[in-house]
Amino acid sequence: MTLPAALPDAIRADVEVLWDYHDMHHTVRPADVGIGLGSHDLGVATCAADLYSRGMFPLIVFTGANAPTTLAGFPRGEAVHYREHALEQGVPAESILIEPTATNTGQNITRTRDLLSRRGLTVRSAVLMSRPYQQRRAYATCKKLWPELDVTCASLPMPLDQYVSAIGDSDRVVNMLVGDTQRIVEYPKLGYAVEQPFPAEVQSAYERLVQAGYTSRLI
Repeated sequence: MTLPAALPDAIRADVEVLWDYHDMHHTVRPADVGIGLGSHDLGVATCAADLYSRGMFPLIVFTGANAPTTLAGFPRGEAVHYREHALEQGVPAESILIEPTATNTGQNITRTRDLLSRRGLTVRSAVLMSRPYQQRRAYATCKKLWPELDVTCASLPMPLDQYVSAIGDSDRVVNMLVGDTQRIVEYPKLGYAVEQPFPAEVQSAYERLVQAGYTSRLI
């Protein structure tokens, strides 16, 4: 089966609204650690390696086990594959820790914090690296569970169309984007994250995409 690799014109404007909303537009600054959140997107590890090479942090923690969407691509676990990719990009082994058990973003944060604590490492600041459309949810989750951490968000810089092409499946990207948008609203109600602004244009774009059938990642 051939997957749709390009965004349909009918939904492009709404997808662009959500894409921009989830980008925190942070300026990355030097931090104590870089934290790469596991997912299907190997670009997270590429981003980590690039920022490490630029001296943004001396240590990387990759965190993630597997989800149904990553088991086939990363059979040894997300964090393990991220580490292998970063090593190929020139990051020295002694500068990488892995947390291979987390299965959601909350666990990514808390288990990374606990790993660093067990290692006796004092961490006051971090660069949180994720898929581009996961930035806002990752930030909101981190500020709930590790509020004292000074955190900036980063992703591999890539325009929307280039990202969709790299993933190779526009439906998957849009469904994930819609799902993350819903979680921005719902997770604070459940105590998983801090509240985030939710502009009317974002809500309208989200609702139109749901009506168009992009619902597979809704909770």
